[in-house]
Amino acid sequence: MSEPEKILELTRAVHSVASDKIRAIKTVTGATRILSLNALIEAHRAGEAGRGFAVVANEVKSVSQDINAITQALEGELSTTIQDLMTLGESVIHQLRGSRLTDLALNMIEIIDRNLYERSCDVRWWATDSAVVDCLTDGGADAADHACRRLGVILDSYTVYLDLWIADAQGRVVACGRPQRYGRAIGSKVTNERWFRDAMATTDGSDYAVADVASIPGLDGARAATYATAIRAGGRVDGEILGVLGIFFDWEPQADAVVNGVRLREDERATTRCLLLDQNFKVLAASDGVGVLSDSFPLDTDQGAQGSYTDDAGRIVGYALTPGYETYRGLGWYGAIVQQSKN
Repeated sequence: MSEPEKILELTRAVHSVASDKIRAIKTVTGATRILSLNALIEAHRAGEAGRGFAVVANEVKSVSQDINAITQALEGELSTTIQDLMTLGESVIHQLRGSRLTDLALNMIEIIDRNLYERSCDVRWWATDSAVVDCLTDGGADAADHACRRLGVILDSYTVYLDLWIADAQGRVVACGRPQRYGRAIGSKVTNERWFRDAMATTDGSDYAVADVASIPGLDGARAATYATAIRAGGRVDGEILGVLGIFFDWEPQADAVVNGVRLREDERATTRCLLLDQNFKVLAASDGVGVLSDSFPLDTDQGAQGSYTDDAGRIVGYALTPGYETYRGLGWYGAIVQQSKN
């Protein structure tokens, strides 16, 4: 429990104690009034001998009425003050929690941005590798085998990738880094894949293409974020386009590490859902694993690039739009954290 929540909990405890004590005082004053009434009755029966006792009984009755009036006033004032304090406390806690969830959501999407920035650099660099270029220049089996081995060496060092594919200008995959694992990729056609078409349309070697996270049939249905760029003659930035290098970022374990690595308190984890959403709010990753690539989340972005709000279900939602990183502009994705309200 956070410090503001402890203060609110203490306020509720004070309200509970005060209410109990006020009820106890009312009980005592009620009993006192009954006793004074009985005393007056007995004094009346005693006649002249009970006159002095009647005076005391009247005084007791008067004091009891005064105590009751003070108790009523205290109950009204205390109830209003404590209720105002609780309302203020709940508002402050919602604001603090919302601000914290927004910061955590921003941290999530920034980690993804930095990670994907490196992918955009990798694909442009590797497309200039002599083995990659020669594979499409020579067109022979030896060149393709050499390219497969070279891509395999890269994969051994960069373990965040599922595979790397070289496709010729006609969209036929001629080499990959893991032919033993994804052998059916070689010879397959990728002409209709967005990443291939966009890479073929790049203006120069500094440009690249990226496709949305998707399950890739040629990779046994694994989820991947695909980056691609044109392979150009001589590896030159302005060389003739020979084909495309496509690299498949192993999305699932990397994204899961991000959404499950959010710095939540232990008492928050069971009531908190961390999400990565695309530009259309489709779920790309979820800490509970629910709805990935199939569901959308109704994110309200009326507050702009980042913010927080309480939704119709009473949950606090903090979100942040990708800010990009270095030369990487980002893809319009969002980090979002949804937390059940404790109040």
